[in-house]
Amino acid sequence: MGQLAGLLGDMAYAARTGVWRLKLVAQQIVAIGYGSQAVVIVTGAFTGAVFTFQSYAKFKDFGVESSVGAIVSIALCRELGPVLAGLMVAGRVGASMAADIGTMKVTEQVDALRVMGVHPVDYLVLPRFVAMMISMPLLIAESITFGLLASSVVCIAGYDMPSPWFWTHTLDHTGWQDLVIGMTKGFVFGILITIISCHQGLAAENGAVGVGIGTTRAVVISSLAILIFNFFLSILLNYLSPLGTGI
Repeated sequence: MGQLAGLLGDMAYAARTGVWRLKLVAQQIVAIGYGSQAVVIVTGAFTGAVFTFQSYAKFKDFGVESSVGAIVSIALCRELGPVLAGLMVAGRVGASMAADIGTMKVTEQVDALRVMGVHPVDYLVLPRFVAMMISMPLLIAESITFGLLASSVVCIAGYDMPSPWFWTHTLDHTGWQDLVIGMTKGFVFGILITIISCHQGLAAENGAVGVGIGTTRAVVISSLAILIFNFFLSILLNYLSPLGTGI
């Protein structure tokens, strides 16, 4: 935790000094945001579809199947969308960050940057952090959007629910605070993924074996951190929400 806090402090100092490498940021946005779209969209779509299928089958027993759209929408916005998108990004992007930086560390490229007067945090960590902060909310929005579209297909085409009925109930029970909660979680998850993955890369040693260990640790620790922080964020954000503690 101390090392992660130190890395976060170095990154904050680099941001204050104005060392912005916009070309690297743009490259990382393409790698993180554009490159992760497929896995995030597929994850969101099939999560929304299967959650709708299971919910409708059970809600029908109680005669409240009209509430499926609202339940799925709130679940996607507040929990399923940000958490599953975060886990997918941690598996794909977190591993890539740790492997790239770890390879540079064990091949002494990081030391070469220091010799040339370039701080490794400025060059390697900060561009990835900025790109993650830009890309993560967009990826979560895509996950939520395609999850709702898949949910509508299951309800409308699979269960013959009228389209206006589905969308009216869904939109009436989904507020801006639900989206704010999802986006806030996305920002926090993005910070966790970037800091943990870059730290594991910078801490890599002992050649290719160390890179592999660091990559594995980056994915596992990032995923566990997302799940743990999600619990406490849910409590905090629901307490601060205008709707109180009700979900």
